[in-house]
Parts: sequence; structure tokens; C-alpha cells
Amino acid sequence: MSRSRQPPLVTGISPNEGIPWTKVTIRGENLGTGPTDLIGLTICGHNCLLTAEWMSASKIVCRVGQAKNDKGDIIVTTKSGGKGTSTVSFKLLKPEKIGILDQSAVWVDEMNYYDMRTDRNKGIPPLSLRPANPLGIEIEKSKFPQKDLEMLFHGMSADFTSENFSAAWYLIENHSTTSFEQLKTAVTTLKRQANKKSEGSLAYVKGGLSTFFEAQDALSAIHQKLEADGTEKVEGSMTQKLENVLNRASNTADTLFQEVLGRKDKADSTRNALNVLQRFKFLFNLPLNIERNIQKGDYDVVINDYEKAKSLFGKTEVQVFKKYYAEVETRIEALRELLLDKLLETPSTLHDQKRYIRYLSDLHAPGDPAWQCIGAQHKWILQLMHNCKEGYVKDLKAWRYKTPYRVAFVEKLTKLVLSQLPNFWKLWISYVNGSLFSETAEKSGQVERSKNVRQRQNDFKKMIQEVMHSLVKLIRGALLPLSIREGEMRQYGGWEVKSELSGQWLAHVIQTIRLTYESLTALEIPNDMLQTIQDLILDLRVRCVMVTLQHTAEEIKRLAEKEDWIVDNEGLTSLPCQFEQCIVHSLQSLKVVLECKPGEASVFQQPKTQEEVCQLSINIMQVFIYCLEQLSTKPDADIDTTHLSVDVSSPDLFGSIHEDFSLTSEQRLLIVLSNCRHLERRTFLNIAEHFEKHNFQGIEKITQVSMASLKELDQRLFENYIELKADPIVGSLEPGIYAGYFDWKDCLPPTGVRNYLKEALVNIIAVHAEVFTISKELVPRVLSKVVEAVSEELSRLMQCVSSFSKNGALQARLEICALRDTVAIYLTPESKSSFKQALEALPQLASGADKKLLEELLNKFKSSMHLQLTCFQAASSTMMKT
Repeated sequence: MSRSRQPPLVTGISPNEGIPWTKVTIRGENLGTGPTDLIGLTICGHNCLLTAEWMSASKIVCRVGQAKNDKGDIIVTTKSGGKGTSTVSFKLLKPEKIGILDQSAVWVDEMNYYDMRTDRNKGIPPLSLRPANPLGIEIEKSKFPQKDLEMLFHGMSADFTSENFSAAWYLIENHSTTSFEQLKTAVTTLKRQANKKSEGSLAYVKGGLSTFFEAQDALSAIHQKLEADGTEKVEGSMTQKLENVLNRASNTADTLFQEVLGRKDKADSTRNALNVLQRFKFLFNLPLNIERNIQKGDYDVVINDYEKAKSLFGKTEVQVFKKYYAEVETRIEALRELLLDKLLETPSTLHDQKRYIRYLSDLHAPGDPAWQCIGAQHKWILQLMHNCKEGYVKDLKAWRYKTPYRVAFVEKLTKLVLSQLPNFWKLWISYVNGSLFSETAEKSGQVERSKNVRQRQNDFKKMIQEVMHSLVKLIRGALLPLSIREGEMRQYGGWEVKSELSGQWLAHVIQTIRLTYESLTALEIPNDMLQTIQDLILDLRVRCVMVTLQHTAEEIKRLAEKEDWIVDNEGLTSLPCQFEQCIVHSLQSLKVVLECKPGEASVFQQPKTQEEVCQLSINIMQVFIYCLEQLSTKPDADIDTTHLSVDVSSPDLFGSIHEDFSLTSEQRLLIVLSNCRHLERRTFLNIAEHFEKHNFQGIEKITQVSMASLKELDQRLFENYIELKADPIVGSLEPGIYAGYFDWKDCLPPTGVRNYLKEALVNIIAVHAEVFTISKELVPRVLSKVVEAVSEELSRLMQCVSSFSKNGALQARLEICALRDTVAIYLTPESKSSFKQALEALPQLASGADKKLLEELLNKFKSSMHLQLTCFQAASSTMMKT
């Protein structure tokens, strides 16, 4: 047969894979000139010509039949072109096993089924159908003995329809050599099957949608054909026969499936009834469950159940449901009251408070429980503070601890505030930012709460300020009772003060309150709420300075008892050093108090404080000056001298040291004068530097007043000493001059200095020795005054003489010059003037012989008294430099 066309060529198929009886569309070239020209069509080796429908020379539609090969070509044969070729292939998938109750859009071959339990093909009842290979991969039987598997998995089964199914047994028995990748593919298959089953009827309809359309088209075509033939109502016609066949098939199907479908309907009804009963059972049992969960403390469960019941039955019209729901509401109201009581109960942790507030918020409790909790906590803190004070006041008589009870009270009070206030503050912050409430409650009450927060910010500020004021006033009542009003004394005072707190304990209290302030600042509490604490700290610092200076004055007053009268090389005792050390130690103890921490003001910012501190500082200096005065005037009998000694390290100290050494009142005067000299030159200046170092105010005034008082004492004591030493010497001059009825008008020629002058010089030497033994630096000052007194008296006596003989004038000039030359190193302008006046009262020397005699007698005097006059020599001139 001649062919006038090219052979058919298949270039595409859609879909390119599927199970048997899948409808496909074949596209290509030269697929025939018409339906009669198409004489052959095979897919994967299976003849599909019966279902083929020629559409055009490039398109054919057909169904894939049962084929032996899984994958193959699409071969089209036409009369005009002969047997064709294919550039594409089709993959035939194995159909899934469909159970007797599964819906299917295509006809299922029910002839043979695979029974996995017997591992052979045989006909079995439809109800025993099950998937032959649930994993969808090739089964490879293992060689493990069945008995070993049964022992290994005792009481289990490899049958996946069994209640005791063991997946491990099944895999060992059927897939022991299967690769991991294949098992992963099997998992995907199982998931797909599960998803397909879960889709239900909708998935069935979607999958068989094309089949329904085809069936509808076929029935419509048959109907149109029958109407055209006019044979639909003829007895014995094909239509009648077809109708009978369909009716019998329907009846047979009903008979077969009536029992099964009946049981299915009954099961569905029972299931629906149980679901309804289960839903109502939740409501019926809810009151009892609420009580049980409340007793166990499972409030979250109660709230969840309540919310569920409210959503299901909150608006029900069924009377039974209304009755039970009302009972639920009664239990919930009782729970609200219980939670509110727990919330307001004190003491309570912040965690519990937040938890109860959240519960009440979720239960839509009326009012504002969070704010009620804040108010209760505020009252609780205030009550704790006052109870703390009452407890310490009550136990005053039984106090036996080293720490003063008022200091212990402040420590306990601040510790109490620091343990309670942070949680109180955090509770407020959580209230403001809404973290106390659950998301549902927060959304529902956000607007209302924002209004409340704005209104209650001032209220909370007042609460904090009240706590701060109570803290400050309780501390003031204990430490600064004069700083609170008389009407508040009963509430904040009531302390029985046995003794004043020392500066050391006040400094300890200040440090405690400072730490409290720092801790409260760390909570980010605004500074204006903490200003009262800063004011308290400033007042305590001022009080600490005052008390410390007062105690220092008391301590210095007792220094007189510690005077040991031991003199060093400079003529000083340890008293000035002790005085300076006492003040330095006092100022050092105030160092931390005087320092200004962040936010603190200076202790000396108030003029009144400056004046009081200045006066106390002056008082300290004057107290010590008074001590010196008391020591200088104390009677000999009141001084214990058994322990006294002088420093013998100096070779200049001689003649006064022996076993029974004791101090006279004159020696004590000299020691005090020496101490005064040191105080004026060094100690007071050092103390002024220490005051300045610690930022004291009015230092110039302190120094000025102290120096004036010291100089006044020094001058008074010095005059007393000069009076004690100079008066006897001066008083002995006149009797000595006129001893033996001596007369300046009638006397023998002079042979030397008379004894009265030698005696006066010896007495002056004795004064020198006494002063030199105590303090070298005092010698010029004392000797100068003594010489002034002696020269003045001598001048007076010379001026009182009416006339001198030649010998008398020579004798007087000899004695005046001897005295003047001997004490020349201690002469002052006043004493020089006195000696000059005395000499001017004498007649002038008439001849050179008189002058020569005067010179010889002076030299003789100096030679004979050389040893005694050594103390007046130039070696002592170094002392004049002072």
C-alpha cells in the first residue's frame, strides 16, 4: 500500500505519568487525516486504540490501559503514514490499593488481593483488605529466624493492623537491607497517603472531577441519541433494558453495602452524640473542677476553663446551661475575693503580687486590684517602720549590746526600707508599663488604665514622699529630737536619751544613711522625692562636727591630768604635741563627714554653722590655754613629782639633776612659758593649717583670738615669774649697799666690788641656771627683765644720794660698771638708760689715776669672779639671736 504522507511523530504527552486508565493528550505531527485513518495506538506496549479519540493531525486523546512495562514510548500507526516514532515516553505508576469502603472515581479490579500475612495471592473477603506495601518500596524478606524475632519483641507483632504493632520488627522482617535514602522516600509516601486520607471527600471529588465530567458527557450523549431514535419508551428497547440493568445493579449494591453503611451511620451518630455529651460534660463538671483546682492552687487552669465556658455558654438561652453557668460565675466570684485577699495580704513577695494581679486581671475583677495592692503595700511599709521604732523604744532598758540602741535602730530602719521599697517601686513601674497584666486584659483595659495612671501619678508620688518623710522623721526623732515639731514628738520621738552619741557613732550613722540614699537613687527614684534624706544627711553632718568639736574640747580639758613635766632639749613637755595630735585625730575622724558626696552641700554653707564651728574651735584653743594656766598655778602639794625627771641627754643640763628631783612653782612657770612659746611659734600655726585643709571657715579669726589669749597668758605668767625672781634681788640691793653704816660721803678708798653686788650677781646667776635648765630660749627674755629691774633700782638708789665723796663716787662707779659689764649681753634699751642715769648721778672722775684705779679694780673683779661669770660670756650670745 502506497503512503503519501510522512510517518507519525509523537513529540509530547500530557501528563507524562499516571496510573492505568489515566486520560492523556498526545501531541505530534502527521497523526492521521481523520478518525478512520488512525489504525493503531500503543502506550508502554498496551493497545489504547479502543479509548483513542482523534482530534486533529496534531492531537489525540485516550486512556492508558494496563501495561506490562513501567515506562515506554507512544507509538501511533496511520493508514496514510504507517507506524510512527516517539521522542517522548510515558511512565506508568502502580495504582494504589483501594479498600472496600474507599471512594474511587474509576472502576476497581476486585479479583485478586495480596495477603501479607500468608505471603501469597488468594481471594479474600473484602473486609480483610489492607495495603500490601504501606511504605511503597520493594519488600526484601530478611533471613532472621521468626522465633528469634518473637523472643526479641515479646508480646509485639509485625502486622501493622495489630494493636501491638512493632515498627522495628516490621522493618527488620521486610526491609533489613533497604538503604536510608529509600526509607526517607518511604516516609514521604506515608505522609502523602496520610494527607490524602485527611482530605476526605473533597480530595476525592477533586481527584475524580474529570471522570465525573466524562460520565456526565456520556450520559448526555446517550440521552440525546435515545431522544433522536425515539426508543426511550418502547417496551423491550435497549433503553428499557439498560434501565433494568442499572436498577438491578443499584439494588444489588444496596444489598451488599446496606449493613456496612448502616453501621457507619450509627457510628457517626454515636460519635456526634458523644461529642455533644463531652461538650456538656465540661460545663456540668466545671463547678466541681473549679473548687478542686482552687484548693490545689492551679489558678491558671481555672481561668482557662472559665474563659472557655464563657465563650461557649456565656450567652446561652438553654435553662440548664444557664443554671450551671451561673454556678460557675458564683465560684469565680469567690475566687476573685480569695485572690484579692491574698493580694492584699502582707508580707508578700513581688512575684506573688504580680501573679495575683494577673489572675484578677484575667478574671475581669471589678475596680483596680493593682492599685489596691500598691496602697496596701504603702500602709504596710509605714506600719513596719513605726513598729520598728516602738520595738526599740520598748526594749531600751534591756539593751546590752555594744552598739548604741539608737544607732542600731537607724541601721534596722534603713535596712527595712531598702528591703521593702525596691519591690514597692518596681510594682509601680510594672503598673505603669502594663507588665502586670496579661495581653488580653492589657488590650481591654489599656485606655482606662492609662487614664488611671495619669490620675494616680501624683498619688503615688505622695506615697513615696510619705515613706521618705516617715523615715527621715523617725531618724530625726532618735538622733535630732530638737529638729521635729513638738506635736510630732509622740509619733516619731519618745526616746530616753541616756548619753549623747559620740562623733564616731554619728559618722557611722551618716555613712549608713548615705548608702541608703545611693541604693534608692539606683532605683531611679526622682531626686525631688529624696531631697528630705539629703537635708537629714546635712543636718547630721553638722551635728557630727559640733559634737566632735565639743568632745575634743572635753578631751583637751583632761590633758592637764596627763602632764608628766618631762622636759626635752627644747624645754618642752609632751603636752603641746598631745594637744596637736588630739585636734588632728578629731579632724581626721571628720574627714568622711566633711566630704561632699554627689548631690550634697557643704557643711559650712550656712553662716550660722560657720559661726558656731568657729566659736567651738576657738573654745578648744582657749580650753588648752586654761589648762596651761591651771598647771602653772597649781599648788605644790597637788602635784605628784615622784615620776618626774628631765631629759639628761643635753650636756648643758647640770647641777639640778639628782635622785630626789622635784619641781618648784617657779620651774613649773618656766615649763609652761616654754610650752606657750612653742604653741605660739609652731603648734597654733600647724593647727590652723589642719583647719584649712579640712575647709574650715574663719581660720584667721580662730588663730587671731587664740594667739591673743595665749599671749595674754604668757605675759601674765612671765610677769609672775619675773616678780618672783627679780623682787628678792632688787630688795637686797639697798640693805646691802648701806650695810655696816656705809656712807657715800665718808668712805675709804675702794679696794674692790662689795659683797652686796656679788650676792646680787650670784642670785642672777641662779636665775640663769634655773631658766637654762628648763629652756635655753627663755634665758635672754628672763635675764633681760631681771637686769632691767636691778638696773632701775640701782639707778634710783644712786639718784637718791645727796652727795658723794671722791672715794664714794669711785666706789659707786666701780660697782655700777662691774654690774653693767657683767650683764652686758642682756642689756636692753631700758636697762642701758637706767645704767646711764645712775652714772650721770655720780661726779666725774677728776684724774687719770682714778680712772686707772677703776680699770684695775674692774679687772680684778672679773678675774676673781671668772668662774661665776662664765654664764654671762659671749658663748651665751647665741641665745640672743632668738
